Parts: sequence; C-alpha cells; structure tokens
Amino acid sequence: MTAPSTPPVGLPPEDDRAAFRDAPGTLVAPPPVSDKAYRRRLTTEIWIVLGLSLGRSGLYAVVNIIDRLTAGPPLGSQSTTLNPSRSARPWLDLTYQLLQIGFALIPVFLALYLLSANGRSAVRRIGLTFTRPLRDLGVGVALAACIGIPGLGLYVGARALGLAVDVQASGLSDHWWTVPVLLFAALQNALLEEVIVVGYLMERLRELRWKVPMIIAASALLRGSYHLYQGWGGFVGNAIMGVLFAFYYTRSRRVMPLVVAHTIMDMVVFVGYSLIPAAWLAALHFS
Repeated sequence: MTAPSTPPVGLPPEDDRAAFRDAPGTLVAPPPVSDKAYRRRLTTEIWIVLGLSLGRSGLYAVVNIIDRLTAGPPLGSQSTTLNPSRSARPWLDLTYQLLQIGFALIPVFLALYLLSANGRSAVRRIGLTFTRPLRDLGVGVALAACIGIPGLGLYVGARALGLAVDVQASGLSDHWWTVPVLLFAALQNALLEEVIVVGYLMERLRELRWKVPMIIAASALLRGSYHLYQGWGGFVGNAIMGVLFAFYYTRSRRVMPLVVAHTIMDMVVFVGYSLIPAAWLAALHFS
C-alpha cells in the first residue's frame, strides 16, 4: 500500500496548536481520516517504529520480569546495572558506549522524519524547539523535582517491600570520559523516550481518532512496560511519570520541557550515583 498523493482529509494543518486546541487547556481531535488505506498504513507504521525501539524494549522487559519472578531468588534480592562496562580496555569501552548512544538515537530520527511528511516540520509539530529556552528549562526543572523526589521515595519503599530489584545506576569504571558518557546517555534516554513515547505516539494515535484518555494511557503503559526489568516499583513509578508527561503534552504540545526534565533526572541518577556515600548506597540497596 502506498500513501495517497494528497494529504488525507482531516490531517491537521501546519499550525497544530490551533488544530487541536478548543478552549485553553482542552484539545479537539482532528476530523475523521477518510482514507482507510492510510489508516492501516499509519497503524503499520506505528508498530514498525515501536518494534525498532521502545516497543521491543517493552517485550524484552516483560520476558525479563517473568524470568526474574521464576528464577528462584526473591525479586528484592536481585539486581540490574544501568550503563554497564562493555570492555576491560578503556578505549574499546568508550567506543562501545558511543556507538550504543548513537545507534539508540536512530529511531528518534526515524520518528521525526515520518512526522515531517507533507513538508511539515516535525520538531515544530511536537515542540522540540529552542524557542522558549528559559520557560522550558524552568518547567523541566520543576517536573524533574516533582517526579524525581517522590520517585526516589517510591523506589526505596518498593525495595523495602521486595517489589523492586537493586538498580545500580552505572557500571562504568572511573575514566576521564565516564562523566561525559553518562551525560550523553542521559540525553539519549530523554530524546528516545520523549520523542517516541510522547511526541510521535501521541500524535499518531490522535490522527487515528483515539480519545485523549486512551492516548495518555497507551503512552504511560508503554513507558512503564520497558522499565519492568527494574521490578514492579519501576513499572508503577514510570507509568505514573508517563501519565503526567502525557497530560502535560496534551496541554502544551511541547516535548522540549519533558526532554529537559528527563535529562536532569537521569543525569542526577547516573552521575550522582558515584557521589552517594557508601552508607546511603547500602540503605538504598538494602544489601
């Protein structure tokens, strides 16, 4: 099947904010897309993009949690390591880390490319722009604080109840490039998740005439699913984060503040992990 030569009836015009907003803070779904072939093509496109990115990660995480729950040791006594070292030789480890970060961003470029069809700017469409730097930074910091601080409490509580694994934020050795790589990894995670799970998925589901609550639920459940490898605490915490981020997007249609917030949270976790006193780590890990 091929896409129609002209934009299907009902696709929003260049000014997406005007197309979806009714009154302040409310959204109106676009008119029905009349071309059924286009709708089928759009659905297939969504599955392909998710299959190449976070949908695949979600399936692996589901299998991983089943593995953990049936392995024998209690979930609370198991662990996982983020940003693991991939070679004992520092220059090869650095090469592996940079390659992983670079290739992980390919689905982001794919999603932006697909959203920019018919000559429309994808970065403008989802608000991945620098037109409001101070406002986006302020909102991002506020979101990071509102989500990150309670999230840490949720993690500690889940660990105490045996519902979360011991998450070690970095397995990299101490090299000159360790901190820069962790910062790049934080930015990569933020771009991948917010562009795919919020910007791309929510825009496409809106075009398919999904209702806003269902769009928010789908985005949040996807976000929670690929964190299942951290245990039930990771799933619940990230699903809640997904609801808040998706709701914010329905009100603002800007991904940039979400990227800022996500980057800040991951930077604090990845880089700050090595700065936490050993006694605090022992309390967090319950080891």
